[in-house]
Amino acid sequence: MVARVVLALSVALAVVAAPASGAAPLSGAAPRPPASDFTGRVDNPWLPFTPGTTFVYTGAKDGKSARDVVFVTRRVDLIDGVPCVAISDRLYLNGRLAERTTDWYTQDKQGNVWYFGEATAELDKAGHVTNTEGSWRTGRDGAEPGIFMPAHPRVGQSFRQEYYKGQAEDHFRVLDLHASVSVPYTKSTNALLTMEWTPLEPGVIDHKLYVRGIGNVEEHTIKGGDEHQRLVSVTHAS
Repeated sequence: MVARVVLALSVALAVVAAPASGAAPLSGAAPRPPASDFTGRVDNPWLPFTPGTTFVYTGAKDGKSARDVVFVTRRVDLIDGVPCVAISDRLYLNGRLAERTTDWYTQDKQGNVWYFGEATAELDKAGHVTNTEGSWRTGRDGAEPGIFMPAHPRVGQSFRQEYYKGQAEDHFRVLDLHASVSVPYTKSTNALLTMEWTPLEPGVIDHKLYVRGIGNVEEHTIKGGDEHQRLVSVTHAS
């Protein structure tokens, strides 16, 4: 396990140090299929979004205790002509609602999950919106979607997850298909390990772990911060 972490960190540092121009892209924008190839039903086994499902994560962010509640709504919105399931995400810091976000995901005929946008807002103690930085939607102001989870993950695969210049430019790479993970809700020795980074924060590297049939179960910053969260419960509405 130690060797894997060292190897992953070495790869991460190589990504951060890569030249911004004049070199081959480290994670490219996948060609977008036509709108008719997409469905609002997201059932990729590595990232299933079944309507009515609630995921609860606990951890820490910015030195505060964190509780993240992610709810898969039954709403399907058209984003740039593509049906996308709307995901509600509520982040509580020290017990107070600090961020509220709606994310939009869709899936193509091959089973790749695409990320089509987010509407996010940071809130003050009175519940007033103080910041909406990072919000974007495919088809507006040059924003483009990206693959968030491939249909058949392979070690070394790398994709751009989103693109809205200067606001949302996350990328990821698949590091391992047999990683070990243990969180309050589940444990596995065949988890999918990915690394995420963005040129907007070149000193920050995150790891995410996914379990087949469940989705994201753990996330932690390995460089440039101390944010982490682990899945504690999954409930399905009747």
